[in-house]
Amino acid sequence: MRFIDETTLYVKGGDGGRGCVSFRREKFVPLGGPDGGDGGDGADVILVATNRASTLLDLHFNRHYRAPRGEHGKGKDMHGANGRVIELAVPLGTIVFDEETGAVLGDLTKNDERLVVAQGGRGGRGNARFASSIKQAPDYAQSGLPGEERCIRLELKLLADVGLVGFPNAGKSTLIRSMSRSRAKVADYPFTTLVPNLGVVPYDDDKAFVIADVPGLVEGASRGVGLGHKFLKHIERTRVLVFLLDAAGDVQPREAWETLTGELRQYDPALLERAQITCLNKADLVDEEWLELCVQDLAEAGCPQVITISALEGKALNPLRKRIIQVLNPKEDNFWD
Repeated sequence: MRFIDETTLYVKGGDGGRGCVSFRREKFVPLGGPDGGDGGDGADVILVATNRASTLLDLHFNRHYRAPRGEHGKGKDMHGANGRVIELAVPLGTIVFDEETGAVLGDLTKNDERLVVAQGGRGGRGNARFASSIKQAPDYAQSGLPGEERCIRLELKLLADVGLVGFPNAGKSTLIRSMSRSRAKVADYPFTTLVPNLGVVPYDDDKAFVIADVPGLVEGASRGVGLGHKFLKHIERTRVLVFLLDAAGDVQPREAWETLTGELRQYDPALLERAQITCLNKADLVDEEWLELCVQDLAEAGCPQVITISALEGKALNPLRKRIIQVLNPKEDNFWD
C-alpha cells in the first residue's frame, strides 16, 4: 500500500432546503391558513479517526467532497428531510489545518474521534412559521442557508511510543521485525525503508508498546535533505527515542550518534529532552574488542548507557525491551538482564 501522509481536500457542507409557501386547501375550508413546512438542514462533512486506517491514500485521490443539501419543505406542514452526513475516515494522528489561514482545526488522536470540517446550512422556515394575529396569511418563506465550504490540509503524524532513529542500513527494519509483529521489508542496502512502519511489541499478557521505524536519516535531514522533514515529523509524538548505530558500518558509531543528535537538535531541540536509549547494532559482525572501544568512545562523547545488540540474531533484545518498558512505565518492576 502506498503511504500518503499529507493531502489537501475541498469540503462543502450541504445547503439548507428552502421553506415552502403553501395554504390549506380543504373542502368547506375556502380560506385555510398557511401550512408550508420547513426545509431540511444541509449535511455536514465529518472526519472520523480510526485505528483501521494507516494512510491518507484514499482521500489523496478523491479530493472534493460536497455533502447533500436538505430537501425543500412541502405543503401540509411537511418538513424537508435533512441531508445525509458525509463521514471520511482518517488515521489516528491526523492534524487538520485550514488551508487558507493555517489555523489548526483539530488533532485526531483517539479512535472514533470526530471533527466537523464543513457544517451544513440550516433549512429555511416555511410560511406557517410566520403566521401571527397580525399577519394570518404570510405569503413568503425563508431560503435555506448555504453550507460552509473550505479547503483543508491533512497531515499525518504517526502515534507511537518509541521512535527508531538511525542512518540508512543501520538495521531498524530488522530490529522492528525481531521485536514486533511488523512485516517491514529487510535487505542489506541503504534506504530499504521508504515509508514509516509501525510495530506492536507485546509484553506481559495484555500490554504492548508501539514502535515506529522511521526511514533512515541523512546529514542535513533537519533542512529537508532526503525528505528529512517528512521523516522527522513522525517521531514528534514519541515518548522514547532509540538511536540505532551500526557497529560494522563505514561511519564510526560516535560520529553517527553526534550527527543524528545534531540533526534532531536543529529540527526541534525539544526532541532531545525525551528519554533516549542508544543501541550498538550488528554485534555479530565485529569482535568484542571493537565493541568495547565503540562503547567507550560513545561514553566520552556524552552518550548515555549503550546496549550492544544483534537485531538479525536476536541478541540482547530482551534487555532492550525491558529498558523501553521501564522508561515508558517507571512504576513497573523491570530490570536489566
